[in-house]
Amino acid sequence: MAKALKKEIGPATDKRIAFAALIAMVVIVSSAPSSLATTKGLSQIVTPDLQGPGDLSLSFQAQSEQIANPYELQAEMGLTKWAEFAVFRGFKPDDWIFGTEFGLLTKEPYLLSIGFVNWSPHSNVDPQPFIEAGYYTEHHKFIAGATRVDFRNEAILGYAYDFNETWRVQVDFQSGSGNSSTIGFTWNITKDFQVNPAIYVTNDSPHEVLGYVVFTYTFHLWSGKEKSSAPSPK
Repeated sequence: MAKALKKEIGPATDKRIAFAALIAMVVIVSSAPSSLATTKGLSQIVTPDLQGPGDLSLSFQAQSEQIANPYELQAEMGLTKWAEFAVFRGFKPDDWIFGTEFGLLTKEPYLLSIGFVNWSPHSNVDPQPFIEAGYYTEHHKFIAGATRVDFRNEAILGYAYDFNETWRVQVDFQSGSGNSSTIGFTWNITKDFQVNPAIYVTNDSPHEVLGYVVFTYTFHLWSGKEKSSAPSPK
């Protein structure tokens, strides 16, 4: 499941976050150490690879108000090799957002999942169901699917390239007003700690450039007893 779940569009652009995300991308690319970890999730869209069983990922993300709540905490928990759930805690405005995902095909290279995202009972926002397929090889990850938002259907597309266990570059797209195209990367700083900065370009005209960055640490609560369905690039 993607780490960025967009709930609603705000009225203003946070230029400082866009600039900070861009600077983070430049600094990180120019100072890369070697480390071992897996990569998961893209910047905007849901992905068909699930969180590993027993893995709890805690994230902090900052983003432009036009993407979503400017500051959020997230907990993403893998229950089994075919089920996970996620909870977002937004601070401006105060909000709780829920999502879940179920794997119908979990053996690479072919992946297929269903679920819902962006359910906010606090803000009376209905869950947005999705179905998504993926074709995952050692280096290339292709993703395509569809989601239902309010009364319209939207396409979701993504691609990622894993250079090794440390570095991934990624692009994704979600159709419809209020969504974006993104480009970013994931850097696994250590085995369990990663950062994912990205730049969003809005679909709506005039197109705006927005910033996003998320930091994630993963705890392995009962790992080792089941094999994760998440990709493990080599």
